[in-house]
Amino acid sequence: MPIIAAYMVPHPPLIIPDVGRGGEAQIEETKIAYERVAEEIAELEPETIIISSPHATMYSDYFHISPGYAATGSFSRFGADKVKFIEEYDTVLVSEIENRAKKISFPAGTLGEVDRDLDHGTMVPLFFIRKRYKGGKIVRVGLSGLPLTDHYRMGQIIKDSVNATGKRVVYVASGDLSHKLQDYGPYGYAAEGPVYDQKVMDVCQRGAFGELLEFDEDFCDKAAECGHRSFVIMAGALDGVKVRANRLSHQDITGVGYGICTFTPGDKDDSRRFLNIFYREKEREIKEKRQNSDAYVQLAYKSVYSYVLEKKVLPVPSDIPEEMLEIRAGAFVSIHEHGRLRGCIGTIGPTCENVAEEIIQNAISASTKDPRFNAITANELEFLEINVDVLGEPENISSMDELDVKRYGVIVSSGRKRGLLLPDLDGVDTVEQQVAIAMQKGGITEDDEIHLQRFEVVRHY
Repeated sequence: MPIIAAYMVPHPPLIIPDVGRGGEAQIEETKIAYERVAEEIAELEPETIIISSPHATMYSDYFHISPGYAATGSFSRFGADKVKFIEEYDTVLVSEIENRAKKISFPAGTLGEVDRDLDHGTMVPLFFIRKRYKGGKIVRVGLSGLPLTDHYRMGQIIKDSVNATGKRVVYVASGDLSHKLQDYGPYGYAAEGPVYDQKVMDVCQRGAFGELLEFDEDFCDKAAECGHRSFVIMAGALDGVKVRANRLSHQDITGVGYGICTFTPGDKDDSRRFLNIFYREKEREIKEKRQNSDAYVQLAYKSVYSYVLEKKVLPVPSDIPEEMLEIRAGAFVSIHEHGRLRGCIGTIGPTCENVAEEIIQNAISASTKDPRFNAITANELEFLEINVDVLGEPENISSMDELDVKRYGVIVSSGRKRGLLLPDLDGVDTVEQQVAIAMQKGGITEDDEIHLQRFEVVRHY
């Protein structure tokens, strides 16, 4: 049996009367909408309630599913220790999800639980649900630092597992919206905050889940959103079926966005297999971009393909521009996949006879030897986007006043320690940020005496 209903809900502890102590009145609209969600769930009488929460155990490269037979929790850390929960886990469904993930080598399972107690992202929805409906076990799913596409895939695995068990299941995607909606809010204001809230509420009230995959992660970070990945898992759990969406409420009174929508699944609909559509569109865009890329980037692609597919170092092609054989320079090869960095390694100065060999070697290193990532595999190749930076000669500078994050990269040295950061990077907006990141990369502390150099690059796409 497919998932019978899904809900997008927030989790402000303030909404719990014993926590809010009257303050919950300012988000009365959200409270009323939440009570309506609880009434719907009670009428459906699900056997299991799946809750994805941003505050459950979370890893950068793994989706954690809470293990065991049961868990307890309370709002004691919010000053309301009398509000307690004892929840039984659906071990059958948990096992099915874990086994399906294992069969396809997908990084999800019950390993590595950090905190057994229920988190507030799980308990706030349960507070309203349990007032109306005492039945049903739960499954608690954490988010990860993996791409949005993997969160959608996690939802698909959940969907298939629910279908296999034949259980009556509702899905609750717990997550606040932007945390930067008002100057007076606890996190201040960012221009991206209201834009994020308007955009995500529009997408969800239309049930246009494919658009959730298109949100730029840097934009989401600047908006300080909380629940986007939770909503994407829910979208995956509703993959391939028609959905009737209903917007119940949206408030931003506290400086944090609280949105509630309900989703009622219908018949199968292949036009709503959004991940497949997303992949096809990305493949088309990347193919077109590759065809229009210059010789420097083309060489990097060829090097990656040769090494990943055949474990062979690409010989310098005979048809490359003469300048690539004449120039000696340091070069960085940066690889992105689905908008996220997948590898970046380079050389500050020339180490090879020409820049062509420099690119070939650094493309191999970026794709297979970057210590921050696993080696790139063959099934990722079609989704890779590569750019090449050819570095100019570094010049000594006396202070950060001589830097410009858009024009110059920076090298920070202290004794034998050295860190480098390229110019014009997403999310690096100030010289102070640029130098701090370069210091961190070089293992340089604030107490170390530093020497600064700047350099320009020619960036090839």
